[in-house]
Amino acid sequence: MGFSCGIIGLPNVGKSTIFNALSGAHAAMANYPFCTIEPNKAVVPVPDERLIQIAELLKKHNPIQTRIEFIDVAGLVKGAAQGEGLGNKFLGNIRNVDAVAHVLRCFHHDDVVHVVGEIDPVRDAEIVNTELMLADLEVLSRAREKIIKLAHSGDKAARLKCDVIERMMAHLNEGKMLTSFHISEEEESIVREFGLITTRPMMYCANIGEGDDGTEEAAAVAELAKKEKAACIILSGKLEEEISELSADEKKDFLVSMGIEESGLDKMIKTAYSLLDLITYYTAATELQAWTLKRGTVAQKAAGKIHTDFEKGFIRAEVFNFTDLLSLGSEHAVREKGLLRVEGREYVIRDGDIVHYLFNV
Repeated sequence: MGFSCGIIGLPNVGKSTIFNALSGAHAAMANYPFCTIEPNKAVVPVPDERLIQIAELLKKHNPIQTRIEFIDVAGLVKGAAQGEGLGNKFLGNIRNVDAVAHVLRCFHHDDVVHVVGEIDPVRDAEIVNTELMLADLEVLSRAREKIIKLAHSGDKAARLKCDVIERMMAHLNEGKMLTSFHISEEEESIVREFGLITTRPMMYCANIGEGDDGTEEAAAVAELAKKEKAACIILSGKLEEEISELSADEKKDFLVSMGIEESGLDKMIKTAYSLLDLITYYTAATELQAWTLKRGTVAQKAAGKIHTDFEKGFIRAEVFNFTDLLSLGSEHAVREKGLLRVEGREYVIRDGDIVHYLFNV
């Protein structure tokens, strides 16, 4: 698996339309709130031009792309934490995602009802973000109740955990997402164990209509994202849905004819990689496969992402980079130029590296 992204928003903002366009999963859609009840999930191959080029140069058939999992959950409404609408019980399905895509309605369409009334994506963002904070507060409050007695008894670990919980609760009660909550390295594992949604990097998806419909509102979303140090992409769910029905060649022609540089899926993946500080590297010992990694990951830890035996028995890694392969045309030429290196367990994997691990079983 590459990485995962939870899709959230108010009802009727185009979440399922965008999910369908991105994933081709054809989730149910309708012009009424709460059409999505059970979470929709889809695993989508990540488009990768380099992978295709590497396959040609290394003469590898059927290369395997890295993947992204999209999870589309039921729409939240104001008061979800108190049980309004469908409540917030579905948020448990996205507590372990890597990033959150928050879809905001910018398009105007009289036939598609808005659960609040007028189109105002900044207000909508505040409503949903408040519900996310309340949901995390609920999780932390329950955790505090379980540990408070032990903390008061003098247990050092319990006291530290209780302190972190209380600081996070105070931060949320100030109306601030936990993405802006500062923690030490020692406290990181404590925060991780709760699966708090507001710790996840946020990507706002401004869903516009045709022509200029929603561009002003989308600009307001971009400003909000800048203020919150979140990411922002602008796309048209309906247009993306049309694009998703086309073949690869038809898609390219359509994008060119519409004056669009890249599809919504490409935008979302590129933005998520930047937001999460991810890179792609490749293995080709037998079959060619792309892998997603956090930038700065060392070779031994990267090997463990493939199989735990690779990490435990790690001996060394043979490494060369895509740019050298592309410029020289073959692995043999790369070797002859001395550009294939033998690296140890602390080598930091770089974007575009092609790695062969040697390990003890």
